[in-house]
Amino acid sequence: MEEVPHDCPGADSAQAGRVASCQGCPNQLLCASGAGTAPDPEEIKEKMKTVKHKILVLSGKGGVGKSTFSAHLAHGLAEDENTQIALLDIDICGPSIPKIMGLEGEQVHQSGSGWSPVYVEDNLGVMSVGFLLSSPDDAVIWRGPKKNGMIKQFLRDVDWGEVDYLIVDTPPGTSDEHLSVVQYLAAAHIDGAVIITTPQEVALQDVRKEISFCRKVKLPVIGVVENMSGFICPKCKKESQIFPPTTGGAEVMCQELKLPLLGRVPLDPHIGKSCDKGQSFMSEAPDSPATLAYRSIIQKIQEFCSLHQSKEENLLSS
Repeated sequence: MEEVPHDCPGADSAQAGRVASCQGCPNQLLCASGAGTAPDPEEIKEKMKTVKHKILVLSGKGGVGKSTFSAHLAHGLAEDENTQIALLDIDICGPSIPKIMGLEGEQVHQSGSGWSPVYVEDNLGVMSVGFLLSSPDDAVIWRGPKKNGMIKQFLRDVDWGEVDYLIVDTPPGTSDEHLSVVQYLAAAHIDGAVIITTPQEVALQDVRKEISFCRKVKLPVIGVVENMSGFICPKCKKESQIFPPTTGGAEVMCQELKLPLLGRVPLDPHIGKSCDKGQSFMSEAPDSPATLAYRSIIQKIQEFCSLHQSKEENLLSS
C-alpha cells in the first residue's frame, strides 16, 4: 500500500487531494471530494424530507454483527418491491457494506441532483465511503472533523429520491460518527436505533454504554437484537452456546434497562459465507432458524416505525 506523502497539505486543507503531492495517495479521491465542508443543517433537513423512516444500527462493541444485521434488514425490507430502501454505511475507517452487499469495485457517480447511490436492486440503494477508495485495502487516515464532514456530505449530497427506510450502519463506539449522525439528523427526526449485541458479558458491557449514549442524546431505542445467540448443529440438531450468556445475556439486560428484546439470531456458518459472496442469506436459506429470526425482528421494527409515524402525524395535526 502506498504511504501518505510527507508533504501532505492536510485533510482539512482547501488544497486537500488537489495538489501534486497528493498524486498516488490512497486518500486522494476522498480528500478531493470536499468532505470537510460543512453543509447548513437546513440543507440536510430539506434533503431528508423524502425519507420516511430513519433507523440507526448501533453497538458499543465491535464484531457483534452490526453490518451483517444492517445488510439483512435492508434485504428483508426490500423484498417488498413497493418499498424503497436506502443503506448508508458511515463506518468511515472500516466500510464492510460494499463487500456484504456484493458491490465491491463499484464507484459513486455524480449527477445534477447529487451523488447517485449504487443499487443492488431497483428498490435498494447503497452508499459507502468504500465506493470512494481506489482499493478495498486502502486505509482512510482521517481525524474526526474530516470524518464528520464526510457524513454531512453523505446526508446532504446523496440523491436517494423517495425512500421508505434509510438504514444507517455505524462503527463501534459512542464517538464522532455517532454524535455527528444524531446531530445532523435531529431536525429530520430519527425513528430510533436498533442495538446489536452478542450474549457474553464482555459485549454487554459496551452495549450498556451505547444505550446510555442513546438516552443522553434523546435517541429512541427501538430494541435490542442478540446476535450469535446459540448454535444449532445442522446434523444432530443439538444447540450449543458458543458465547455463553454468563450474566443472562440480552434478555436480562433488556429487563434491567426496560427495553424490548426484538429477537435472537442464532449462529449459522452460512451467514458469513453469504456475506463474503455478497448475497442475501435470507434468500439462500429461507427456512433457516436465523432467517426466521431475522424476519420476526424486521416485522417488529416495521411495526415500531409505523407507530412512530402515526404519533408524529398526530403531533403535527394537533
